[in-house]
Amino acid sequence: MRPDQIKEEIKQLELSEKLILVEDIWDSIAASNSDIPMAVWQKRELDARYKEFKQGGLGLQSWQEVHEELREKYK
Repeated sequence: MRPDQIKEEIKQLELSEKLILVEDIWDSIAASNSDIPMAVWQKRELDARYKEFKQGGLGLQSWQEVHEELREKYK
C-alpha cells in the first residue's frame, strides 16, 4: 500500500483507533531503534559528554529538577 493510500485509510478511522495506531507505530519504532543510524557528530558528542561525566566534570539532574528549571526559565 502506498503512503497516500494509507493516509486516506487513516482519515476514516475513529480518534480512538488513530491513537491506538500511533501507539503501535511508536512501539514498532522503539523495538527497532538500534537500527536507526546515529550521525557521526552525535556519536562524538555523546562520547565526549560521557567521558567528561566519567571524569567527574558533569553532574546529573533528575527529570524533576530539569522540569522545574525549565518551568522557571520560561514563566
